[in-house]
Parts: sequence; C-alpha cells; structure tokens
Amino acid sequence: MWRILRPDAITVWKNPEVRRRLSWYYDVMTDKKPAKFIICKHISADVNLKDASLSELWDEHKRLSEEFDRIWGRIKEGKMSLTELKKATVSFLDVKIEIARRIIKRCEFCEHRCKVNRLKGEKGFCRLNSRTIVHSWFHHYGEEGPLVPSGTIFYGGCNLRCVFCQNYDISQENIYGGIEVNARQLAIMQKELRKEGARNINHVGGEPTPNLHTILESLSYLDVNVPQLWNSNMYCSTETMSLLREVIDIWLPDFKYGNDDCAFRLSGIRRYVEVVTRNLKIAAESGDMIIRHLVLPNHIECCTEPVLKWISENTPRALVNIMEQYRPEYLVARNPDKWPDIARRLHRDELYRAYELGRKYKLCFEPVS
Repeated sequence: MWRILRPDAITVWKNPEVRRRLSWYYDVMTDKKPAKFIICKHISADVNLKDASLSELWDEHKRLSEEFDRIWGRIKEGKMSLTELKKATVSFLDVKIEIARRIIKRCEFCEHRCKVNRLKGEKGFCRLNSRTIVHSWFHHYGEEGPLVPSGTIFYGGCNLRCVFCQNYDISQENIYGGIEVNARQLAIMQKELRKEGARNINHVGGEPTPNLHTILESLSYLDVNVPQLWNSNMYCSTETMSLLREVIDIWLPDFKYGNDDCAFRLSGIRRYVEVVTRNLKIAAESGDMIIRHLVLPNHIECCTEPVLKWISENTPRALVNIMEQYRPEYLVARNPDKWPDIARRLHRDELYRAYELGRKYKLCFEPVS
C-alpha cells in the first residue's frame, strides 16, 4: 500500500488514492455515513427467530442480504438517508446473531469445522469454548495510518498454530488469562473507545473468528456510529464470511503464504491458499480493504511473490502493506534448529526484493526508506 505507517493520520488522508480506495470507511469514520451494522438494524426480517430452522434462517438471511445491498448502494451514492428507514423490531442483525448462536452448537466458524458444541464447554482447534476472553483494549497507534488511533480489542484464542506468533501468549498459551466479557460489556468497550477518539473498532487477537457470536451480539447493544474492522488471518468459513459481509466496514486481513506446504509446516493448517483467497475475494466485494503480507526470511519466491501476484490479479483495489516486522518468536525462538529457514530476521536485500515485487505487480504501496 502507500506505506502510510509513519505519517500521522491527518496527512494520510491528503493522499487521493487512499481516499478513493477507502472511501466507505472514511465516510463512516467521519460520521458522514452510518456503519453497516447500523444499516442492518434498520432492515426488517420476516421470520420467527426461535421457531425457524437453521435452513429457514439462512433463506431469510439471503433475502435480507439482497435488500441490504440495494439499500447500502443507495446510501453510498448519497441517494438515501438512514432517516428514511425505521429501526426494525426483528432486524437483519438479529437474524445474524441467531444463526451464530446455532452454529456454535456445532461449531463451523472457521475452516477446521470442528463441529463441537462450544455452548456445552467443548473446545475446538481454537481451544475456546463459548466464553469470549478479552486480553486488552486500547487506542492503538502502531497500525496503518488510515486506522490510527484504532480502537483495538485483543481476543484470546486462535485457529492457527503459527510457530513464530508474536502474540503467542494470548493466542496459544494463556488464552484464558484475560477477562471474560459478554455482549453488553463488549459493546460498552467499543462505545468508550469511540467516544475517546478511536477511528474504528479493531477486532483482533489472537483471532476474532472464534468470538463471532459475541461480537455480532455486541453490535445489537452498540449505539454509536463507528466503523467495524476485521483484523484476521481469514481462515474462516463461508458461513462466517456471510455473517460478516454486511457488518464489516473495512477488512484488515493477513495473507501469509503463497502455497499450502508452507502454511501447514509453519501454521498447522490445510487448504490455506484456497480458503484465504476465497475469503479475500468476498471481502473485496463487500467493503474497503488493506491486505497485510508479512515477509518471511527465505520465503520470497515461495510466498511473497505468489501472494503479491495474486493480489494484483484478483483484488487490485485493495491497499497492500508489505510488512518488514518479522522476528523469530515463540517456538522458533525456543528451537531455531527445527525451523532454520525463519530463525533470523529479514536481510535488507530480501525486503528490497519484496518492494521490487510490489512495484512489478503495480500494487498501491510505497516503501519506507
């Protein structure tokens, strides 16, 4: 992307390309437009949430999704105001919340599809039951320029097993070391962050995906306009993407690997490229996006180049952050001989090569000197 990590958040928005590519997010951030979750609250559902089957709920969700697209399109174009709509008694958001409650009983929030009943205390690959654990929430000034200050909420747990994870304390080893929150409490956190100047609510971790049920329900209690940001590894299911599609204003996905072998060896997951690229396409069609790619040492040809090439061919409107922050952490730091290829920091020539590839594939980014 235009490497706007260093300039202040005001200077960033003077860049016309950033304004163009993040236009929806900017309008919500500055209160010119309502966040998508607020629009969802104004779209009426015609279904009995308690009596309907999961299949019937999905059918209604599909119908309401089409209605949302029509309304959202008119609001984006300035042809409709939210004041023209009444707040629904049973809303599109309520349907999403109910579907998430059903799914977690046989959990398929991510592509591991563990099918465990997390409501009864069973734990999936993410090591989480139905409890949502927050480890910290604060104004984050280290994110990309358009996002700063970002109202960041760090959740415990993760559906990846990255051997180099920099947040391993909350994603892998001390998942329950934070505080348990319910939906109302999570909404209060978001409201306070926004009132204190946050430009967005940044759902991250760990990984937000296992906490989808609580996050969606929190939006029913949230009564301030604030962009919702999904900061994720994107190894989520199609069902999760469907539930997120109409509530996320800006996506901040990781795109780590250019092949499945590296993904399995370093993060313990299968079908990585298929799943993540599928979800990136869905995200690109439903909101603004900044894609992060963490450059790994010795992985320029196998990962960095295919990742950047794919982005240029499939999501050309997305901004791209080519990240140089890799350092050996977690299991790699403890046993570097097991992962010798990533047991060091990047060499300068590797970083320059990554930037050259960004230019080669005509991505919207600007290297930091």
